[in-house]
Amino acid sequence: MSSTEAAPGEPIQLTDADAFDEHVADGVVLVDFYADWCGPCQMMEPAVEAVAEDTDAAVLKVDVDVHQALAGEYGVQGIPTLLVFADGELVNRMVGAQTEEALADAVRQTDA
Repeated sequence: MSSTEAAPGEPIQLTDADAFDEHVADGVVLVDFYADWCGPCQMMEPAVEAVAEDTDAAVLKVDVDVHQALAGEYGVQGIPTLLVFADGELVNRMVGAQTEEALADAVRQTDA
């Protein structure tokens, strides 16, 4: 995605771990490491979707059960873990349930 394209208005589900770097290469991307069985992850879903819809950031959902190696590579030990990337660089890490406001603030700080 070039930086002139608008970020998608809904979260992107990572299907191919090899595409991860491509997804986080341009612009601001919030990466949500989650699992379907994780209660706090489910509680955060509306906030994650709102960030995708209401900010210029893209949101990438990574199922840790499917992408265990990727979770290990980024040191994910608890879920939800949310990482913020800016042009391919990891700039913020949040572990545990976050409010929509906290997620939006993390994205905005990166955007500034």
